[in-house]
Amino acid sequence: MIIIGDVLAGKTEDGTHHYGVLEGWFGHHWWNGRAAILLITTLGVFAPLACFKRIDSLKFTSALSVALAVVFLIITAGISIMKLISGGVAMPRLLPDVTDLTSFWNLFTVVPVLVTAFICHYNVHSIQNELDDPSQIKPVVRSALMLCSSVYIMTSIFGFLLFGDDTLDDVLANFDTDLGIPFGSVLNDAVRVSYALHLMLVFPIVFYPLRINIDGLLFPSARPLTTSNVRFGCLTAGLISVIFLGANFIPSIWDAFQFTGATAAVCLGFIFPASIILKDRHSKATGRDTTLAVFMIVLAVLSNAIAIYSDAYALFKKNAPRE
Repeated sequence: MIIIGDVLAGKTEDGTHHYGVLEGWFGHHWWNGRAAILLITTLGVFAPLACFKRIDSLKFTSALSVALAVVFLIITAGISIMKLISGGVAMPRLLPDVTDLTSFWNLFTVVPVLVTAFICHYNVHSIQNELDDPSQIKPVVRSALMLCSSVYIMTSIFGFLLFGDDTLDDVLANFDTDLGIPFGSVLNDAVRVSYALHLMLVFPIVFYPLRINIDGLLFPSARPLTTSNVRFGCLTAGLISVIFLGANFIPSIWDAFQFTGATAAVCLGFIFPASIILKDRHSKATGRDTTLAVFMIVLAVLSNAIAIYSDAYALFKKNAPRE
């Protein structure tokens, strides 16, 4: 939701204002400000799609979101190739610029973002429960990971090739400038609008397991959530309200990814699975499994402790008054 606000309403970062799509089309008005855009999106898109009680009901919107992500990738790749052919792309820096200890620690801040990108554990059981053949979950997960990895890698390559060292935390913000190619402004808007629509349709897929897990934590002995309309409605409204407020007050998607990736995502992807192996209720874990589980927990804790420290230090330093 933070990215949707940035793309449609614009944002100001480090004293530079990046125009949103609607701001560029119609100028600055109260109705295309961040709060208004997010409110309209929440009431018009998120709330209706979040009211479905089965994740299977979102299969068409999910397929459309994947298609929009592919459209975004194709346009970005096309722009990069056109500029590469015309000689408008400089050779990007291939290795990080590590000049001191601080810049070395800053490398760890990327880890939580990468972890967040590939965490899909909370969706697996929800999808498996609605499959006619639960054994199909393995090829489903494998195909999804291959598709997502391909999109992530190709987007990273073409995005960095196109913008180089000027690539921002949110690469979509880079598409508010003159690309120096024919129909550049049209392609800029197409890239940003396609990805904003993609995110709108992805939101309910991520929201579905979040609601189920929160319900399990708050009401562990209650009936299934789908059988209680009151509990379902209250949880849905409460969670969407919290997310809406967070999207309005969290300044940067990079900050959100860093801190959630270093905490919740690491727990879901590394610490909790490794802890299950260490508990070994059915005595099936081998010595190698136990060793890998311990190594996974230690590595996750150390790397993300460094990442949290680096994130907090950079955030406080950024907000500190200048002398």
